[in-house]
Amino acid sequence: MPELPETETIARDLHDMVRGARVTRVIVPRPDVLRETDMAGLDAALRDAAVGRVWRRAKLIVLDLRGASGAWHLVVQPRFTGGLIVDDGQLSESERQYVCVSFTLGDGRVLHYRDVRRLGTVALMAGERFAEYSAGLGPEPLDPTLTVAAFSGCIRDSRQPIKAALMDQRRLAGVGNIYANEALWLAGIDPSREAASLSDPEWASLHTELRQVLQASIAARGTSFRDYRDARGERGRFVEQLAAYGRAGEPCRRCGHRLIGTHAVDGRSTVFCARCQH
Repeated sequence: MPELPETETIARDLHDMVRGARVTRVIVPRPDVLRETDMAGLDAALRDAAVGRVWRRAKLIVLDLRGASGAWHLVVQPRFTGGLIVDDGQLSESERQYVCVSFTLGDGRVLHYRDVRRLGTVALMAGERFAEYSAGLGPEPLDPTLTVAAFSGCIRDSRQPIKAALMDQRRLAGVGNIYANEALWLAGIDPSREAASLSDPEWASLHTELRQVLQASIAARGTSFRDYRDARGERGRFVEQLAAYGRAGEPCRRCGHRLIGTHAVDGRSTVFCARCQH
């Protein structure tokens, strides 16, 4: 967490909020989150750089910047408790205590990367390096060119449980625990089944349900359980629509049977209905 819908929401917000802004100052209170650069390198590369496109790749938020030293990608991986937020001077002191990296903008606002547990990362990459990094990730599940055949082709040779295979970022980018649980419940597929065992109709159903649940969550601005906030500091609303994740012990919304919660499938929290997921 955050997964594809949450990072997509943050990236869209930031694109609207900071595109065209110029970085005037870089402060790094907690440099342990930095990757492929250090405090001095980050400041030298990005001071006086202008923000261009802000976009998402997998579970990453990517800011394209151009300055005197050239073009750069600032690649933020929030992981469990990280996030980017624009501070117009009203961010509370309790929120500021978790700031790891700050970029002061020309209009006085500050773009913070804050991370309660500091498990996320902030990397600085040139274009060639980012292309190499991105090439190690699977295709995007919402890419219009990702047909059912292409989707199943990425995963169907795996001997892993289908839930674990869906979350393998080398096979498919952006899907994490929440939306793997949800898509499999919607498609009526047991999360513990080997990916290779799915039939063609099941691949078609999973392809449809995964795309729909991701799009629905983006429309609701993501899922907030604990720490996730969008770039404006607001919580996502998709938690109200969850049918499986976080509902262990509650009735299945399809058949009424009690949902089972387990960590046996892949070491992560898996919630499913033993009656209607096969």
